Amino acid sequence: MKVLTGFTEQARRFRRGLISSETAAWPLDTALRAARRRLGEEEGAALVEFALIAPLMLMLTSGIFIFGIAMNNYLVLTQAVSVAARTLAANGGITLDPCATAYNAVTAAAPNLTPSKLTLSMTLNGVAESGNTCSSSSTTTGAAGDLAGGTNATLTVTYPCVLVFYGNASGATGCTLTASDTELVQ
Repeated sequence: MKVLTGFTEQARRFRRGLISSETAAWPLDTALRAARRRLGEEEGAALVEFALIAPLMLMLTSGIFIFGIAMNNYLVLTQAVSVAARTLAANGGITLDPCATAYNAVTAAAPNLTPSKLTLSMTLNGVAESGNTCSSSSTTTGAAGDLAGGTNATLTVTYPCVLVFYGNASGATGCTLTASDTELVQ
């Protein structure tokens, strides 16, 4: 039997009664088989699609991870400042160096933050102090004297936020995490 190439000739023969309905369906079956073979030849399409999408998904996932680290640093800093402000308020009239007391409390409460990058500033009874140390000779003079019972102590700590993305610093390299807390000195 001769292989027919077109549907129209097959349909004409079927209408004339020269071939049966099973034989008339043969070109359609052959076309479906050929289509399946062609689809089978596109096995590499999934690999190409993955190669196009994978870098974008990797960048998105990495960005989420880096933002998560920055957010974690902010939460740790906020908690550390809260702990340090309470420690500072509880040491009114006891400590000779309130700045060192606050600095030590922050660094103890935030072990994953680099201590040398922390910047402390505080307001004790309306007097601004900054730095990691502000020692006084007695509890009634200087910064220690400003840390009097019944007054407010405000502690503000800043920490640099460096978002490095695959070795390149992102556009937010100059961001700074800042946390502040005010406590009533006991």
